[in-house]
Amino acid sequence: MTNDNSNTSNIWGGRFSEATDKFVAEFTASVNFDKRMVNEDINGSIAHATMLAECGILTTDEKDKIVNGLTQIKGEIERGEFVWSVALEDVHMNVESRLTALIGDVGKKLHTGRSRNDQVATDIRLYLRGQTDVIVGLLSRLQHGLLDLASHHTDTIMPGFTHLQTAQPVSFAHHVMAWFEMLVRDSERFIETRKRINQMPLGSAALAGTTYPIDRTITATLLGFEGICQNSLDAVSDRDFAIEFASNASILMMHLSRMSEEIILWMSAQFNFVQVPDRFCTGSSIMPQKKNPDVPELVRGKTARVFGDLTTLLTLMKNQPLAYNKDNQEDKEPLFDIVDTLTGSLIAFADMLPNLVPNKENMRTATMKGYATATDLADYLVKKGLPFRDAHEVVGKTVALGMAKGVDISELSLQELQRFSDLITDDVFDYLTLEGSLNARNHLGGTAPNQVKMAIERGRGRVNNMK
Repeated sequence: MTNDNSNTSNIWGGRFSEATDKFVAEFTASVNFDKRMVNEDINGSIAHATMLAECGILTTDEKDKIVNGLTQIKGEIERGEFVWSVALEDVHMNVESRLTALIGDVGKKLHTGRSRNDQVATDIRLYLRGQTDVIVGLLSRLQHGLLDLASHHTDTIMPGFTHLQTAQPVSFAHHVMAWFEMLVRDSERFIETRKRINQMPLGSAALAGTTYPIDRTITATLLGFEGICQNSLDAVSDRDFAIEFASNASILMMHLSRMSEEIILWMSAQFNFVQVPDRFCTGSSIMPQKKNPDVPELVRGKTARVFGDLTTLLTLMKNQPLAYNKDNQEDKEPLFDIVDTLTGSLIAFADMLPNLVPNKENMRTATMKGYATATDLADYLVKKGLPFRDAHEVVGKTVALGMAKGVDISELSLQELQRFSDLITDDVFDYLTLEGSLNARNHLGGTAPNQVKMAIERGRGRVNNMK
């Protein structure tokens, strides 16, 4: 089977006296990448033809022939039988050319009342709407995995860091729930952006609308759009929704990159906080002892690609006058790269993160090395009536003594602690234990195990109710 691969110049042959240069035709063609949107293109055309018939612009018989032809083309594509032609420039003309070859001149009526300008804008929105749903679904899967991981480790103690220095004890579950909160915000951003993606430009034609008596509400309903773009000039040239999608993706990849950095550090011999299953790692061709965190390293690296794609889209749009310009053909490849990179990263993380295994003893030992309960001693003294700044000075001297002796402040004797304040009594050791430090932070958002357990349960409800 072959398609009608007529020269591109036939599309606008009435105006031009010579065919498009072969190199120029290939240079300006987009079919090699925009054919990814062929299902959206065909669905949009079916809805457009249906609307034209309901408005009396096409007959019912013409509409049926067009819809049947487009359905046949969809089947050819699914079976891998469709022949794509660079000479036909883009996905739209490849489909229209094949349609005309199948049903004759009736196929040429499909383009009545529209332009490739509003057609491609519609295709991109339909495509990104579907991909947004996929991404939100993958985020939900990853979020549930983190909640399951956290539920097993509300009592697993690790150091919390500021400046990558041991600061205060937290639970591993509390740290995992911080990742969860990042991803919840990501889901919310994509869900909110979906509303702006889901506005229909079709019917704007080239830039000014059409003289045919169309009804855009019919097409919008058929395609599941929430609203209709209100200005034809803006509708065909707007790519804000794509930039917003790319921005959301960049923030999400930034979060995944931060998680990756922590996993990479934690896997190192210097930390040895977590084990990542072998299936997510590789070895070294020369050093047999190595276990390299390839998945988090790649996600950290791929983040740069998504950032670059966002910059490409912003730069692409920054100096375009209204309305549509050929520049906008360059929006698809960065968008497709974002989709592929982001979905791949989410799938990898949804498989990997729930299977992290913390090395509990190493985490606990590391927490003991950094005077993590120093703030608890300061709080203890404040509760005894000492002003915080004075308590801060007392604890600083206590830490200095511990450093001089090579022990944690919880390992100092009561007599040694009382050298710095007579407010300290034997109940102080209840505050200096790691468990005591965790339990003391018993408020909403705190690291106390019972608070983290409640946060996990709330988290399950938040994910299930997200839409």
